[in-house]
Amino acid sequence: MRYTAEPAFILHARPWRETSLLVEVLSAEHGRVGLVARGVQGPKRHLLRAALQPLQSIRFDAVQKGELAQLTAAEAVDAAPLLHGDAAMAAFYLNELCLRLAPRLAPQPELHMAYAQARERLRAGEALAWTLRRFERDLLDALGFGLAFSMDGDGGEIDPAARYRLDPEHGPRRLLSERAGERREAATGRALLALAGDAMPEADDLASLRVPLRLVLLHHLGGRGLKSWDMLGELGRLSIPLSSMPTSS
Repeated sequence: MRYTAEPAFILHARPWRETSLLVEVLSAEHGRVGLVARGVQGPKRHLLRAALQPLQSIRFDAVQKGELAQLTAAEAVDAAPLLHGDAAMAAFYLNELCLRLAPRLAPQPELHMAYAQARERLRAGEALAWTLRRFERDLLDALGFGLAFSMDGDGGEIDPAARYRLDPEHGPRRLLSERAGERREAATGRALLALAGDAMPEADDLASLRVPLRLVLLHHLGGRGLKSWDMLGELGRLSIPLSSMPTSS
């Protein structure tokens, strides 16, 4: 199979042998694609190397040979966002989620679009927590794991004043216990309705979405967490160790 001027985002690149790179990209028509970029370390290949940096939007040509495709050309479509600190860590998180959850060589136009939107929100300096929660929601939808946040798992309406844990298979389940540990793993009804309506909730409600959505993602990750979760620690402000969280809901 040949790729010609295929639009994609760079998720990851690492050195391979002396002069080459192994690159993972998220494309619109073919999902996640693994590329071998040969001979990119030479003095005349700096434009190609620059185009193969994480978060970069590119168009590439390649030939699929087995599991990996051989890259023949790539050019940057725009300038990648210049991110620092928490925003850079958030971008690392988006990339790791895609690397772990997006299947190879499966069309993912909705995920590609969600990634593009999150990338521009990071560029614009929008609220990081809200940017991440929206991307988590959209990623789950794109991969067929989406939840109906406007109704509970039995089809009833969400009560804004209640709290709900998120069952990865059945959706929101109303929390009946007032124990602190269970409350931490439950989102407010107001937050779920805001997420369903794509309207940023108040700060406390927004914060209540983080752990429940993380537990849903952890379920689909097979119980094996992300490196970025340990590094992010709620973007450096609130750390909940992964070891204290259950492996499924």
